[in-house]
Amino acid sequence: MMNRIVTTALAATLALAFAGTFPAAAETKPKKEPTAAQLAARERMTKCSAEWKQAKAGGKIEAGMKWPKFWSACNTRLKGGARA
Repeated sequence: MMNRIVTTALAATLALAFAGTFPAAAETKPKKEPTAAQLAARERMTKCSAEWKQAKAGGKIEAGMKWPKFWSACNTRLKGGARA
């Protein structure tokens, strides 16, 4: 019984000691804005995701097609590039 009380008190003390240090560390580091390439990739993923949901609901997905393979093909198509 005494061991539980000591352990709980120690855990609470440590939690309170570290509670004030982490937010200060997070505030000092500014958040980076996404690059143009990252924004474009997110937009392509959103479009491909919508296409995937629509095709899956309509039963137009090829047998054995999974999201990673669909995403790869869709991403390449939206980039306008051809795979070598």
